[in-house]
Amino acid sequence: MEGAFDHGSSEIRVSVSEVPAVVENPPQQKHETLDEMLARHRKEIAEVQNKETSLRKAAAKGSKADQKAKNKQVEEEISGLSSKLKERQAGELASMGYRSNNKEAGNLDNLVMAIAGVSVSNNGTDSAKSRKGAKRRRSRREQQEVEREQRIQEEQSNMISDRMIENEKLEKKLEPLGLTINEIKPDGHCLYRAVEDQLSLSAGNNYNYQDLREMAANYMRENASNFLPFFLSDCKLEVSSEDSPLERFERYCKEVESTAAWGGQLELGALTHCLKKHIVIYSGSFPDVEMGKEYKSEASGSCNPSIMLSYHRHAFGLGEHYNSVVPCENC
Repeated sequence: MEGAFDHGSSEIRVSVSEVPAVVENPPQQKHETLDEMLARHRKEIAEVQNKETSLRKAAAKGSKADQKAKNKQVEEEISGLSSKLKERQAGELASMGYRSNNKEAGNLDNLVMAIAGVSVSNNGTDSAKSRKGAKRRRSRREQQEVEREQRIQEEQSNMISDRMIENEKLEKKLEPLGLTINEIKPDGHCLYRAVEDQLSLSAGNNYNYQDLREMAANYMRENASNFLPFFLSDCKLEVSSEDSPLERFERYCKEVESTAAWGGQLELGALTHCLKKHIVIYSGSFPDVEMGKEYKSEASGSCNPSIMLSYHRHAFGLGEHYNSVVPCENC
């Protein structure tokens, strides 16, 4: 599913075989329930996001001008795929009984709004009140699921323009510094994978993302008094009258080391001390952040270089994202 570019030019070549199959030729499902359809739709959205990551990796070659042109074409390609997927998914949901009363059937926005607001029609009759109540509750749950999927689809469409603005700002910030983005897989491990990528640039650093998760969790446990106030102010876990703050914090640390929970400022604060590394987080949406300034080395070619990450608020509809920032070979 890798995207292809002409070497020495900025022309993107995306063949039909490279387009996610779920967009052009969705799998034929027999007797598919609404829940099964919604699960498939979420998987299809994730495949388009993976497609974007592969195209961006392929675009990170050549001169800076070529890279800029290629990234613009990636945005256009993903925008087209997302729109096509959204239209097909809306049609599939309509075929399950969510129909628009608006005669403008070709208007996608009207159709999606109708899908969110119309319940599945029930042709049968049932005089039993309990069964009618159960059907109404089921219908409401199904409608809520459809509305949730609609929000995801609309957010993903809006993210395209927001992402372009954010990427342009970040590019303008990094280019004068001779830096560029190294794309990291968009999952709950992205922060740790980005740090892992940075450490791989220096000899003798062989930590993987799971090592870094366990390292961060253990450091926070051992220094709970430093992290607990920030943890409580962020309200990272639901308050339970039966659990003390320390018990809730321990449960959070357990999630950090044993799940794919997203990492953030708490975990970066722990890693900067564990690794004794100065960390810089660049962003196109917020001011840059520095952590662990006491570990910063001013010497050129230092044996303890800073860890450079990028924070993306609008990278993907599923949440925030971190990438690795590396020197640009062709800037």
